Amino acid sequence: QVQLVDSGGGLVQAGGSLRLSCAASGSIYGFVRLGWHRQAPGKQRELVAFITAGGTTNYVDFAKGRFTISRDRAKNTVYLQMNSLRPEDTAVYYCSAALKNYGPFDYWGQGTQVTVSS
Repeated sequence: QVQLVDSGGGLVQAGGSLRLSCAASGSIYGFVRLGWHRQAPGKQRELVAFITAGGTTNYVDFAKGRFTISRDRAKNTVYLQMNSLRPEDTAVYYCSAALKNYGPFDYWGQGTQVTVSS
């Protein structure tokens, strides 16, 4: 049973940066996708970015150019580097992993709070 543990959230001012980390209890080689989602108060959880097993990265529009998803297979860890943060980025951020192509994300971290003040 794989566990994902998020960390790195916090309170930052607009324009600041944070790097979120997600440590997996086991190898991440078996996942076809590793991703980050977020959920703001009163809103549904939404995709932020994901990276495929082949290393291809994908970003939603609000993240493009500001956020970078990466992985370190040796450390079984996925990261989300967030720069130029805006108040609207305030949300709980969740790392995620999928075992199957064309399937949903199967595993989730507990979430880490990111708060961006103006």
